[in-house]
Amino acid sequence: MSGRDLFCQPRRCGRGAALTLVFAGVLVAGAATGSLPQQWGEGHARPSGAATAPAGRAEDVTRAAEEAAADGKSPMEAAERAVSRSGDRWAAVYSEGEYEEFEDSLDGRYTGVGLEARRERDGRIEVTKVQSGSPAADAGVHAGDRLRSVDGRSVDGLPVTDVVSLLRGDAKDARVGTAVRLGLERGTRAWTETLRRVLLSTDSVAVHELSDGVTVITVAAFTKGVGDSVRGAVEHAPPGAGIVLDLRGNSGGLVTEAVAAASAFLDGGLVATYDVDGDQRVLHAEAGGDTARPLVALVDGGTMSAAELLTGALQDRGRAVVVGSRTFGKGSVQMPRRLPDGSVAELTVGHYRTPSGRAVDGRGITPDLEADDGALKRAETVLGGLGDAS
Repeated sequence: MSGRDLFCQPRRCGRGAALTLVFAGVLVAGAATGSLPQQWGEGHARPSGAATAPAGRAEDVTRAAEEAAADGKSPMEAAERAVSRSGDRWAAVYSEGEYEEFEDSLDGRYTGVGLEARRERDGRIEVTKVQSGSPAADAGVHAGDRLRSVDGRSVDGLPVTDVVSLLRGDAKDARVGTAVRLGLERGTRAWTETLRRVLLSTDSVAVHELSDGVTVITVAAFTKGVGDSVRGAVEHAPPGAGIVLDLRGNSGGLVTEAVAAASAFLDGGLVATYDVDGDQRVLHAEAGGDTARPLVALVDGGTMSAAELLTGALQDRGRAVVVGSRTFGKGSVQMPRRLPDGSVAELTVGHYRTPSGRAVDGRGITPDLEADDGALKRAETVLGGLGDAS
Protein backbone atom coordinates (compact mmCIF):
# COMPACT_ATOMS: atom_id res chain seq x y z
CA MET A 1 0.00 0.00 0.00
CA SER A 2 1.39 3.40 -0.87
CA GLY A 3 0.35 7.00 -0.55
CA ARG A 4 1.43 10.60 -0.98
CA ASP A 5 0.78 13.87 0.79
CA LEU A 6 -0.25 15.54 -2.43
CA PHE A 7 -3.49 14.23 -3.88
CA CYS A 8 -4.86 11.92 -1.24
CA GLN A 9 -7.47 13.49 0.97
CA PRO A 10 -7.73 11.15 3.93
CA ARG A 11 -9.76 13.49 6.11
CA ARG A 12 -12.37 13.58 3.41
CA CYS A 13 -12.22 9.81 3.05
CA GLY A 14 -12.71 9.48 6.79
CA ARG A 15 -15.74 11.75 6.68
CA GLY A 16 -17.36 9.76 3.94
CA ALA A 17 -16.16 10.66 0.46
CA ALA A 18 -12.95 11.40 -1.37
CA LEU A 19 -14.40 13.48 -4.20
CA THR A 20 -11.94 11.79 -6.49
CA LEU A 21 -14.05 11.60 -9.63
CA VAL A 22 -15.33 15.00 -10.68
CA PHE A 23 -17.63 15.40 -13.66
CA ALA A 24 -16.43 18.93 -14.43
CA GLY A 25 -18.26 20.57 -17.28
CA VAL A 26 -19.94 17.42 -18.58
CA LEU A 27 -22.95 17.33 -16.28
CA VAL A 28 -23.96 20.96 -16.61
CA ALA A 29 -27.56 20.27 -17.54
CA GLY A 30 -28.45 18.67 -14.22
CA ALA A 31 -26.39 20.86 -11.91
CA ALA A 32 -27.76 22.01 -8.61
CA THR A 33 -28.73 25.54 -7.80
CA GLY A 34 -25.98 27.51 -6.10
CA SER A 35 -22.48 28.50 -7.07
CA LEU A 36 -21.27 25.11 -8.30
CA PRO A 37 -23.12 24.67 -11.60
CA GLN A 38 -20.35 22.68 -13.30
CA GLN A 39 -18.86 20.61 -10.47
CA TRP A 40 -19.95 17.04 -9.91
CA GLY A 41 -18.18 14.34 -7.99
CA GLU A 42 -18.10 10.63 -7.42
CA GLY A 43 -17.31 9.29 -3.98
CA HIS A 44 -16.53 5.87 -2.57
CA ALA A 45 -18.50 2.85 -3.64
CA ARG A 46 -21.84 2.25 -1.98
CA PRO A 47 -22.63 -1.32 -0.96
CA SER A 48 -24.54 -3.22 -3.62
CA GLY A 49 -28.25 -2.83 -3.14
CA ALA A 50 -28.06 0.24 -0.90
CA ALA A 51 -31.14 2.40 -1.20
CA THR A 52 -30.93 5.96 -2.46
CA ALA A 53 -33.33 8.88 -2.56
CA PRO A 54 -31.17 11.58 -4.17
CA ALA A 55 -33.60 14.42 -4.77
CA GLY A 56 -35.30 14.25 -1.37
CA ARG A 57 -31.97 13.78 0.40
CA ALA A 58 -30.43 16.84 -1.19
CA GLU A 59 -33.48 18.92 -0.34
CA ASP A 60 -33.39 17.74 3.28
CA VAL A 61 -29.74 18.68 3.69
CA THR A 62 -30.16 22.06 2.02
CA ARG A 63 -33.27 22.82 4.09
CA ALA A 64 -31.48 21.91 7.33
CA ALA A 65 -28.58 24.22 6.46
CA GLU A 66 -30.87 27.11 5.52
CA GLU A 67 -32.92 26.75 8.70
CA ALA A 68 -29.77 26.71 10.81
CA ALA A 69 -28.52 29.86 9.11
CA ALA A 70 -31.86 31.60 9.77
CA ASP A 71 -31.61 30.63 13.46
CA GLY A 72 -28.04 31.91 13.74
CA LYS A 73 -26.60 28.39 13.98
CA SER A 74 -23.94 26.64 11.90
CA PRO A 75 -25.24 25.55 8.47
CA MET A 76 -22.32 23.16 8.11
CA GLU A 77 -23.05 21.38 11.39
CA ALA A 78 -26.74 21.15 10.52
CA ALA A 79 -25.89 19.71 7.12
CA GLU A 80 -23.56 17.15 8.71
CA ARG A 81 -26.36 15.99 11.00
CA ALA A 82 -28.77 15.74 8.06
CA VAL A 83 -26.20 13.76 6.06
CA SER A 84 -25.66 11.35 8.96
CA ARG A 85 -29.42 10.67 9.03
CA SER A 86 -29.75 10.35 5.26
CA GLY A 87 -28.45 6.81 4.83
CA ASP A 88 -26.07 8.07 2.13
CA ARG A 89 -22.94 6.26 3.26
CA TRP A 90 -20.59 8.27 1.11
CA ALA A 91 -22.08 11.72 1.53
CA ALA A 92 -19.94 14.36 3.22
CA VAL A 93 -19.87 18.02 4.14
CA TYR A 94 -16.74 20.13 3.60
CA SER A 95 -15.76 23.52 4.89
CA GLU A 96 -15.15 26.22 2.31
CA GLY A 97 -11.40 25.92 2.88
CA GLU A 98 -11.44 22.15 2.47
CA TYR A 99 -13.28 22.41 -0.81
CA GLU A 100 -10.85 25.06 -2.07
CA GLU A 101 -7.99 22.68 -1.25
CA PHE A 102 -9.72 19.95 -3.20
CA GLU A 103 -10.11 22.21 -6.23
CA ASP A 104 -6.43 23.11 -5.99
CA SER A 105 -5.55 19.40 -6.03
CA LEU A 106 -7.48 18.95 -9.26
CA ASP A 107 -5.48 21.81 -10.72
CA GLY A 108 -2.36 19.78 -9.87
CA ARG A 109 -1.54 21.76 -6.72
CA TYR A 110 -1.39 20.62 -3.10
CA THR A 111 -0.28 21.77 0.32
CA GLY A 112 2.39 19.53 1.79
CA VAL A 113 6.09 18.91 2.24
CA GLY A 114 6.81 16.80 -0.86
CA LEU A 115 6.91 13.24 0.44
CA GLU A 116 5.52 9.99 -0.93
CA ALA A 117 5.48 6.97 1.38
CA ARG A 118 4.34 3.40 1.69
CA ARG A 119 3.71 1.01 4.54
CA GLU A 120 5.93 -2.04 4.63
CA ARG A 121 4.65 -5.45 5.67
CA ASP A 122 6.05 -4.97 9.17
CA GLY A 123 4.01 -1.76 9.54
CA ARG A 124 6.91 0.64 9.12
CA ILE A 125 6.46 3.72 6.95
CA GLU A 126 9.12 4.18 4.29
CA VAL A 127 9.68 7.28 2.17
CA THR A 128 9.46 6.22 -1.47
CA LYS A 129 9.93 9.56 -3.23
CA VAL A 130 10.91 13.13 -2.39
CA GLN A 131 9.72 15.82 -4.76
CA SER A 132 12.52 17.96 -6.16
CA GLY A 133 12.55 21.47 -4.73
CA SER A 134 10.19 20.60 -1.90
CA PRO A 135 10.78 21.32 1.81
CA ALA A 136 11.55 17.62 2.34
CA ALA A 137 14.18 17.69 -0.42
CA ASP A 138 15.73 20.89 0.93
CA ALA A 139 15.98 19.25 4.35
CA GLY A 140 17.88 16.29 2.92
CA VAL A 141 15.19 13.65 3.29
CA HIS A 142 15.86 10.74 0.91
CA ALA A 143 13.86 7.90 -0.58
CA GLY A 144 14.44 4.88 1.64
CA ASP A 145 14.40 6.87 4.86
CA ARG A 146 12.02 5.60 7.51
CA LEU A 147 9.33 7.98 8.77
CA ARG A 148 8.90 7.28 12.49
CA SER A 149 6.65 10.09 13.69
CA VAL A 150 4.74 13.21 12.65
CA ASP A 151 4.41 15.99 15.24
CA GLY A 152 5.43 13.55 17.94
CA ARG A 153 2.90 10.86 17.01
CA SER A 154 4.30 7.47 16.04
CA VAL A 155 3.21 6.43 12.56
CA ASP A 156 4.33 2.79 12.76
CA GLY A 157 1.40 0.59 11.81
CA LEU A 158 -0.84 3.44 10.70
CA PRO A 159 -2.61 3.26 7.33
CA VAL A 160 -0.81 5.37 4.75
CA THR A 161 -3.88 7.57 4.39
CA ASP A 162 -3.61 8.48 8.09
CA VAL A 163 0.07 9.31 7.66
CA VAL A 164 -0.80 11.49 4.68
CA SER A 165 -3.42 13.26 6.79
CA LEU A 166 -0.84 14.02 9.47
CA LEU A 167 1.66 15.32 6.92
CA ARG A 168 -0.92 17.62 5.37
CA GLY A 169 -2.34 18.68 8.73
CA ASP A 170 -5.89 17.86 7.66
CA ALA A 171 -7.22 17.54 11.21
CA LYS A 172 -6.04 21.08 11.97
CA ASP A 173 -6.99 22.59 8.60
CA ALA A 174 -3.28 23.37 8.24
CA ARG A 175 -2.41 25.98 5.63
CA VAL A 176 0.69 26.99 3.69
CA GLY A 177 3.43 28.06 6.11
CA THR A 178 2.38 25.85 9.03
CA ALA A 179 5.09 23.69 10.59
CA VAL A 180 5.21 19.90 10.82
CA ARG A 181 7.86 17.98 12.78
CA LEU A 182 9.06 14.69 11.27
CA GLY A 183 10.87 11.94 13.12
CA LEU A 184 13.16 10.17 10.62
CA GLU A 185 15.58 7.27 10.58
CA ARG A 186 18.29 6.23 8.14
CA GLY A 187 20.28 3.18 9.10
CA THR A 188 21.52 3.80 12.64
CA ARG A 189 20.88 7.54 12.47
CA ALA A 190 17.69 8.98 13.94
CA TRP A 191 16.83 12.68 13.77
CA THR A 192 14.03 15.22 13.71
CA GLU A 193 13.26 17.76 10.98
CA THR A 194 10.80 20.63 11.27
CA LEU A 195 9.43 21.57 7.84
CA ARG A 196 6.93 24.16 6.70
CA ARG A 197 4.14 23.21 4.37
CA VAL A 198 4.14 24.90 0.97
CA LEU A 199 1.99 24.88 -2.15
CA LEU A 200 3.50 22.36 -4.55
CA SER A 201 2.65 21.11 -8.03
CA THR A 202 1.97 17.49 -8.80
CA ASP A 203 3.62 15.49 -11.54
CA SER A 204 0.76 13.11 -12.24
CA VAL A 205 2.28 11.42 -15.31
CA ALA A 206 5.67 9.72 -15.41
CA VAL A 207 7.08 8.04 -18.52
CA HIS A 208 10.02 5.69 -18.84
CA GLU A 209 11.22 3.15 -21.37
CA LEU A 210 12.18 -0.41 -20.51
CA SER A 211 15.17 -2.17 -22.02
CA ASP A 212 12.99 -3.99 -24.57
CA GLY A 213 11.54 -0.70 -25.86
CA VAL A 214 8.26 -0.96 -23.95
CA THR A 215 7.03 2.45 -22.78
CA VAL A 216 5.55 2.61 -19.28
CA ILE A 217 3.13 5.49 -18.69
CA THR A 218 2.36 5.84 -14.99
CA VAL A 219 -0.65 7.99 -14.11
CA ALA A 220 -0.90 8.84 -10.41
CA ALA A 221 -4.11 10.89 -10.64
CA PHE A 222 -6.27 12.53 -13.29
CA THR A 223 -5.46 16.18 -12.63
CA LYS A 224 -5.79 18.87 -15.26
CA GLY A 225 -3.67 18.26 -18.36
CA VAL A 226 -3.12 14.54 -17.75
CA GLY A 227 -5.06 13.51 -20.86
CA ASP A 228 -2.78 15.58 -23.09
CA SER A 229 0.28 14.21 -21.29
CA VAL A 230 -0.81 10.62 -21.92
CA ARG A 231 -1.52 11.35 -25.58
CA GLY A 232 1.90 13.00 -25.92
CA ALA A 233 3.61 10.01 -24.31
CA VAL A 234 1.86 7.66 -26.74
CA GLU A 235 2.85 9.78 -29.74
CA HIS A 236 6.52 9.87 -28.66
CA ALA A 237 6.81 6.16 -27.86
CA PRO A 238 9.06 4.14 -30.21
CA PRO A 239 7.16 3.15 -33.38
CA GLY A 240 5.34 -0.14 -32.95
CA ALA A 241 6.47 -0.60 -29.35
CA GLY A 242 4.04 -1.79 -26.70
CA ILE A 243 2.74 0.41 -23.89
CA VAL A 244 2.04 -0.32 -20.24
CA LEU A 245 -0.50 2.08 -18.76
CA ASP A 246 0.19 1.84 -15.03
CA LEU A 247 -2.90 2.87 -13.03
CA ARG A 248 -1.95 1.16 -9.79
CA GLY A 249 -2.68 3.34 -6.79
CA ASN A 250 -4.48 5.90 -8.97
CA SER A 251 -7.21 7.38 -6.75
CA GLY A 252 -9.07 9.11 -9.59
CA GLY A 253 -9.50 12.74 -10.54
CA LEU A 254 -11.20 14.63 -13.34
CA VAL A 255 -13.34 12.40 -15.51
CA THR A 256 -12.74 14.71 -18.47
CA GLU A 257 -9.04 13.87 -18.18
CA ALA A 258 -9.77 10.13 -17.92
CA VAL A 259 -11.87 10.35 -21.08
CA ALA A 260 -9.06 12.30 -22.78
CA ALA A 261 -6.61 9.56 -21.78
CA ALA A 262 -8.97 6.94 -23.22
CA SER A 263 -9.02 8.97 -26.44
CA ALA A 264 -5.28 8.41 -26.78
CA PHE A 265 -5.98 4.70 -27.34
CA LEU A 266 -9.44 4.68 -28.95
CA ASP A 267 -10.82 5.98 -32.22
CA GLY A 268 -13.97 7.50 -30.77
CA GLY A 269 -16.81 5.48 -29.32
CA LEU A 270 -18.28 4.88 -25.88
CA VAL A 271 -16.20 5.25 -22.73
CA ALA A 272 -18.92 5.03 -20.07
CA THR A 273 -22.56 5.63 -19.29
CA TYR A 274 -23.87 7.21 -16.10
CA ASP A 275 -27.14 8.25 -14.56
CA VAL A 276 -28.04 11.36 -12.61
CA ASP A 277 -31.32 11.04 -10.71
CA GLY A 278 -32.34 8.42 -13.28
CA ASP A 279 -31.39 10.48 -16.34
CA GLN A 280 -29.08 8.38 -18.54
CA ARG A 281 -26.04 10.06 -20.13
CA VAL A 282 -22.92 9.00 -22.03
CA LEU A 283 -19.22 9.79 -22.30
CA HIS A 284 -17.46 9.36 -25.66
CA ALA A 285 -13.80 9.27 -26.66
CA GLU A 286 -12.49 11.60 -29.34
CA ALA A 287 -11.56 10.09 -32.69
CA GLY A 288 -7.98 9.59 -33.80
CA GLY A 289 -6.37 7.63 -30.98
CA ASP A 290 -3.66 5.01 -31.51
CA THR A 291 -5.54 1.73 -31.83
CA ALA A 292 -2.65 -0.37 -33.17
CA ARG A 293 -0.07 -0.50 -30.39
CA PRO A 294 -0.15 -3.44 -27.99
CA LEU A 295 -1.48 -2.14 -24.67
CA VAL A 296 -1.59 -3.48 -21.11
CA ALA A 297 -3.30 -1.68 -18.24
CA LEU A 298 -1.86 -2.38 -14.78
CA VAL A 299 -4.32 -2.11 -11.87
CA ASP A 300 -4.63 -2.99 -8.20
CA GLY A 301 -6.89 -2.44 -5.21
CA GLY A 302 -5.84 1.21 -5.12
CA THR A 303 -7.12 1.85 -8.65
CA MET A 304 -10.27 3.90 -8.11
CA SER A 305 -13.06 5.91 -9.71
CA ALA A 306 -11.85 7.73 -12.85
CA ALA A 307 -9.04 5.18 -13.20
CA GLU A 308 -11.61 2.37 -13.06
CA LEU A 309 -13.76 4.15 -15.62
CA LEU A 310 -10.78 4.25 -17.99
CA THR A 311 -9.81 0.64 -17.27
CA GLY A 312 -13.36 -0.59 -17.88
CA ALA A 313 -13.52 1.23 -21.20
CA LEU A 314 -10.22 -0.19 -22.46
CA GLN A 315 -11.15 -3.69 -21.31
CA ASP A 316 -14.70 -3.72 -22.68
CA ARG A 317 -13.61 -2.23 -26.00
CA GLY A 318 -10.97 -4.96 -26.37
CA ARG A 319 -8.24 -2.34 -26.51
CA ALA A 320 -6.12 -3.45 -23.54
CA VAL A 321 -5.30 -6.56 -21.57
CA VAL A 322 -5.81 -5.72 -17.90
CA VAL A 323 -3.20 -7.18 -15.55
CA GLY A 324 -3.05 -6.99 -11.74
CA SER A 325 -5.65 -7.38 -9.01
CA ARG A 326 -9.29 -6.38 -8.62
CA THR A 327 -9.78 -2.61 -8.47
CA PHE A 328 -11.41 -0.75 -5.60
CA GLY A 329 -14.96 -0.38 -6.88
CA LYS A 330 -15.92 3.30 -6.77
CA GLY A 331 -18.73 3.95 -9.17
CA SER A 332 -21.24 6.26 -7.49
CA VAL A 333 -21.78 9.76 -8.87
CA GLN A 334 -22.21 12.57 -6.35
CA MET A 335 -23.23 16.20 -6.58
CA PRO A 336 -21.91 19.03 -4.39
CA ARG A 337 -24.21 21.81 -3.21
CA ARG A 338 -23.02 25.11 -1.82
CA LEU A 339 -24.52 25.88 1.61
CA PRO A 340 -25.29 29.33 3.08
CA ASP A 341 -21.97 29.59 4.96
CA GLY A 342 -19.88 28.60 1.91
CA SER A 343 -19.44 24.98 2.96
CA VAL A 344 -20.25 22.21 0.48
CA ALA A 345 -22.46 19.13 0.90
CA GLU A 346 -21.84 16.21 -1.43
CA LEU A 347 -24.60 13.65 -2.04
CA THR A 348 -24.97 10.53 -4.19
CA VAL A 349 -27.11 11.07 -7.30
CA GLY A 350 -26.31 8.08 -9.51
CA HIS A 351 -23.80 5.52 -10.82
CA TYR A 352 -21.69 4.88 -13.91
CA ARG A 353 -21.22 1.74 -15.99
CA THR A 354 -18.62 0.46 -18.44
CA PRO A 355 -19.41 0.30 -22.19
CA SER A 356 -20.76 -3.24 -21.86
CA GLY A 357 -23.07 -2.17 -19.05
CA ARG A 358 -21.05 -3.52 -16.13
CA ALA A 359 -21.58 -1.79 -12.80
CA VAL A 360 -18.32 -0.83 -11.08
CA ASP A 361 -19.77 0.33 -7.78
CA GLY A 362 -18.96 -2.12 -5.01
CA ARG A 363 -17.58 -4.63 -7.54
CA GLY A 364 -14.52 -3.12 -9.13
CA ILE A 365 -12.86 -4.28 -12.35
CA THR A 366 -11.60 -7.86 -12.50
CA PRO A 367 -8.30 -8.08 -14.43
CA ASP A 368 -7.88 -10.41 -17.38
CA LEU A 369 -4.74 -11.80 -15.76
CA GLU A 370 -4.18 -11.86 -12.00
CA ALA A 371 -0.77 -10.66 -10.85
CA ASP A 372 0.58 -9.15 -7.65
CA ASP A 373 4.34 -9.21 -7.20
CA GLY A 374 6.04 -8.97 -10.55
CA ALA A 375 2.99 -7.42 -12.23
CA LEU A 376 5.11 -5.21 -14.48
CA LYS A 377 7.16 -8.20 -15.62
CA ARG A 378 3.91 -10.04 -16.36
CA ALA A 379 2.74 -7.05 -18.38
CA GLU A 380 5.96 -7.16 -20.45
CA THR A 381 5.39 -10.84 -21.16
CA VAL A 382 1.83 -10.17 -22.26
CA LEU A 383 2.98 -7.35 -24.53
CA GLY A 384 5.49 -9.69 -26.12
CA GLY A 385 2.69 -12.08 -26.99
CA LEU A 386 0.46 -9.32 -28.32
CA GLY A 387 3.29 -8.07 -30.49
CA ASP A 388 3.88 -11.57 -31.90
CA ALA A 389 0.17 -11.96 -32.59
CA SER A 390 0.06 -8.72 -34.52
